[in-house]
Amino acid sequence: MNKVILLGRLTRDPELRTTPSGVSVCSFSVAVNRRFAREGQQTADFINCVAWRQTAEFISKYFTKGRMIGVVGSLTTGRYEKDGQTHYTTDVTVDEAYFADSKNSASGSNENVSGNAVNSGNNTASFGINDDFMPTPADDDLPF
Repeated sequence: MNKVILLGRLTRDPELRTTPSGVSVCSFSVAVNRRFAREGQQTADFINCVAWRQTAEFISKYFTKGRMIGVVGSLTTGRYEKDGQTHYTTDVTVDEAYFADSKNSASGSNENVSGNAVNSGNNTASFGINDDFMPTPADDDLPF
């Protein structure tokens, strides 16, 4: 199984391009904090992502540098030769993209966005931290 789930901030504005056949493709990078700090310093991984078609258009329209994003996809590796040297790449091919911060905390975004996500199946969901979340009670607080 090849499934990747990331939650992080965009390190730059997404770059939307169109292939010669008219297919939208969006490239961006996500900074994801590691679970454990090293010597008191938080470290992050910078992960390259690629989205296609409607997902690419959604990301390029509603996300900007610094915005929190949740993505679900698969890991893709590749290689190419440049100047006689072989270079290897590792990217996340994004199938689903989600808002992961509140609309108010998104700097510079005053647009009214309907829906929380886009994916290849057109389902919507949210990783939003400001949703009406109700925590699960402790074991001894359960009514059964």
